[in-house]
Amino acid sequence: MFIYWGNEEFLLILQTLIRKRGIIVKEFVVPKVVVSRCLEFDEVRYNGAVIPDKAVQRMAPYVEFVPVCPEVEIGLGVPRETIRIVGGEKERLVQPKTGEDLTTGMNAFTESFLNSIGSEVDGFLLKNRSPTCGMQDVKVYYDIDHPQVSGKSSGFFARGVLKRYPGLALEEEGRLKNFTLRHHYFTKLFTLASFRKMKAHGQMKDLQKFHSSNKYLFMAYHPGTLKKMGRVVANHDHLSIQGVFHEYEPLLYELMAEPAKAASHINVCQHIAGYFKKELSAEEKEDFQTLLKRYKEEKVPLSAVLSVLNTWTVRFRSGYLKDQTYFEPYPSDLLEISDSGKGRAYS
Repeated sequence: MFIYWGNEEFLLILQTLIRKRGIIVKEFVVPKVVVSRCLEFDEVRYNGAVIPDKAVQRMAPYVEFVPVCPEVEIGLGVPRETIRIVGGEKERLVQPKTGEDLTTGMNAFTESFLNSIGSEVDGFLLKNRSPTCGMQDVKVYYDIDHPQVSGKSSGFFARGVLKRYPGLALEEEGRLKNFTLRHHYFTKLFTLASFRKMKAHGQMKDLQKFHSSNKYLFMAYHPGTLKKMGRVVANHDHLSIQGVFHEYEPLLYELMAEPAKAASHINVCQHIAGYFKKELSAEEKEDFQTLLKRYKEEKVPLSAVLSVLNTWTVRFRSGYLKDQTYFEPYPSDLLEISDSGKGRAYS
């Protein structure tokens, strides 16, 4: 039997219990993340400010950051005059006060910078609404002297990122205040980092282990795509390892394109709980169903449900489940149950 006291109390008690039962602290691959330099790093914003960002603070011990400010990199000073995107037959990046057209310089820097990091990157965390770094909802003006907005677009640097790395963990600051988006971003970031490291080894056994340990995590995202990935790993066509990776990687990106839905998490948790149906008492089973109902009603976080399943995994010595990334897809220190309720996933 377990009792629910409330989010924080419940998690603290269960986490203490798990530590006492001897769960080994998991080691994670260190993701490489390109981040807007104005987020916590330097006073390079147009007004000379640096922006405090809680997500960047939390991530710092666990990721390798590559800070960049495209505007500074093309020679604009700090502080600097406002720049904006203007429409017309072809959108341009301009500085209204000076009349300077920055389009060519920004495009050249973007290409050079992205070429320099190549495939050795797992994600981006950029400044929202910026005419260079914003991934969406960036204002586009009619022309250089017209203050009226004609539409929304992506910043010029962000366009290069979205074009070259559509499958990576891409997010804007601010949106990570939303719990669902934050959990998805961290999950995707650390999963892709693990895949990148595994792929570098180039061994079929490594891919098989990666796929197996992520089974329930991938099931929560999309069971149908999981089955396709399983067929690729089975390699009935006897492809080379390079051929297998060539088919597997796009499916991984497709699988993690959107956050997993609550209904899918409930299905996976029910599936995992089935491993313990012979060991659990009727009261424990009933309590667990109540907890799932509370999760469905958004009254408790997913981590509360997973903590219960995790204690059962240790209690009943399920070695297979202990290896599942679903229980801890990213470092637990990044877990924060607060939620702004705002934000939406990219389509």
